[in-house]
Amino acid sequence: MNQLYPSQLLEKAVAEFSKLPGVGRKTALRHVLHMLRQDDEEVRRFAEAIVRLKGEVKYCSVCHNISDTDICPICADQRRDSKTVCVVENIQDVMAIENTQQYHGLYHVLGGIISPMDGIGPADIEIDSLVRRVEQGGVEEVILALSSTMEGDTTNFYIFRKLAHTDVRVSVIARGISVGNEIEYTDEVTLGRSIQNRIPFGG
Repeated sequence: MNQLYPSQLLEKAVAEFSKLPGVGRKTALRHVLHMLRQDDEEVRRFAEAIVRLKGEVKYCSVCHNISDTDICPICADQRRDSKTVCVVENIQDVMAIENTQQYHGLYHVLGGIISPMDGIGPADIEIDSLVRRVEQGGVEEVILALSSTMEGDTTNFYIFRKLAHTDVRVSVIARGISVGNEIEYTDEVTLGRSIQNRIPFGG
């Protein structure tokens, strides 16, 4: 049974909020009613932050991380180990690894993993740009830090094969992370140890 709303504006706002991942219509209604209780300035700041995010956010031209500038602060930081590149699926994984404070190299954000069931192939994610980055020289190790799933393992193997013609060392994070787990939901201690105890990727 469809819920009846006293206002079409309310209904429209609830419909938009419910498009967010993990937000059902009941939760969306609570969010919308919360916004209605805020003063105009608070709501304006909220709306402005979303509009500016969409209009002004950039993707790093080197690693594809989200950034306010053409090159993200991590890639621009001269103190980072530029010889080591950690390959991750998404922005959340960068944040999770950074929170461990155990890794001091650079990143490469694929923007997804190979998943034929979802129609995602190698050409749909940033694998070719990773290969070009390695071919340009200066990278000595590529760490594959993808989720321990069938799709993650498939992507690892594909990248390993694509880098086979280079001299780069390819390693994978240790399996302290349970099979099937996603990087962003792994606790910081386990994730940090998995990075530190990485092993050579054997294909």
